[in-house]
Order: sequence, then C-alpha cells, then structure tokens
Amino acid sequence: MILNDFQLTGKVAMVTGCSTGLGQGMALGLAEAGADIVGVDYVDAPETKEAVEKLGRRFLGLKANLTTIEPVEGLVKSSVNEFGHLDILVNNAGIIRREDAIKFSEKDWDDVMNINIKTVFFLSQAAARQFIAQGQGGKIINVASMLSFQGGIRVPSYTASKSGVMGITRLMANEWAADHINVNAVAPGYMATNNTAPLRADKKRSAELLERIPAGRWGLPDDLKGPVVFLASSASDYVTGYTIAVDGGWLAR
Repeated sequence: MILNDFQLTGKVAMVTGCSTGLGQGMALGLAEAGADIVGVDYVDAPETKEAVEKLGRRFLGLKANLTTIEPVEGLVKSSVNEFGHLDILVNNAGIIRREDAIKFSEKDWDDVMNINIKTVFFLSQAAARQFIAQGQGGKIINVASMLSFQGGIRVPSYTASKSGVMGITRLMANEWAADHINVNAVAPGYMATNNTAPLRADKKRSAELLERIPAGRWGLPDDLKGPVVFLASSASDYVTGYTIAVDGGWLAR
C-alpha cells in the first residue's frame, strides 16, 4: 500500500534549528510519521522534546553552535552512539540579516554565509559519509527559500546563501545518487516565524505581501510537515536534486 511508503518507523532523523518555528514543525512531522529525532540547536529545545516524546518517539537534544563547522563530526557521532544509525538529515538552521546592499557589512555577510551554506554543506558531507558506511542510503533535506529563485531586497547574504543551497542540493544529488542518497530541498514562502516577525509587524508591508500570496495567508510550520515527510520517506526514492516551493503560490503569481 502506498501509505506504507510514507512511514518512517525505525528511522532516525537529525533536524537542525529544532527549538521553534519551521524546524520544530518538521521535527514533529517526522516524529508523527514514526522517526526518532535528533534535535540540534544552540539552545535547549524542551518544547520540541516534550512534543516528540508525547508521540511515543525518542528525542536526543544536542546543543551546538552551527556558525562554525567544528561541531559537525560530533553531531553525527553522538547520533549514532545514541541510536545506532542515522537515516535522515534536515538542514534547517539559518539566520538572516537585513540592510541595504550599499551599506551591508562583511560581518553580516560572513555570519549568514557560515551557518546558511558552509555548515549545511559540511554537515551534509558528514551525514553522507555515515549513510555510505551504513550501506542503506539516506535522505538529506535542505531548507532553501523563495530567494533561491528571486533576488529579494536588503538581504544580500541571505539571498546568496539560499541560492547556494539550491545549487549544492543539485550537486550533492548528482554525486551521491549512486549511493542511494537522495538530496532535495524545500523552499518555504512567507512563513509566520521569528525571521518574519518584523515584516508581519509592519501592517502596510504585511498587507502587500498577503495580497501577492494566492493562498491569502502566511505559511505555518505545519505546512512543511507533508513535504518533509515525503522527501524523508521511501515514497520519494526517485526524487533527487529538486527544490519544492512551499509558498502558497507566491512563485506562481
């Protein structure tokens, strides 16, 4: 039965940036489908832990500063030590800095690029090595953005990093498909998260954005549950190198 292909029972999924927002929503979606969760964040994630465990799944919380790649190998090792294997990686952790391009600083460039693209690549590399060693393949799901497709304004490093996410998603998919590793991405639209709080607080700007979104509303963390479970499951075994927009129709407008 096709619904069985969406089941993740017995799988272990690492989700970065798991404490709130989209990362929390995806972690819960994967747990609802049967996966145990390794939640990574720079702070504790008690709410995510409680919600995952209420679903009857196990949760391992790991604190790490992903602005550097120093923790990467340790995160994979800790996951395997706890659960015996790792099957799914969701690269969700990321930051944004807003400033006119003419005034944008090197620090704001480097801070965003380090966590949004450099760590994404090297954590994917570490996970892929583990998948290959296990001999069972695996799934990597990156979090891209509408700005992987568009230029945006006042977010130079965010646009560059998210464009890069879509590019390396394709590259990794090309290189690792022979090892039965699927690498895809989701590109959220305007979602009700901490990153968009300033936009949602600006009534004029918020109204302009909602007018452009065919669905007529801001996206929610729950809206990513279906896409991430699909990409993490055997239902998507012949899908790789693709970025799925979850944007209420924004890019189609």
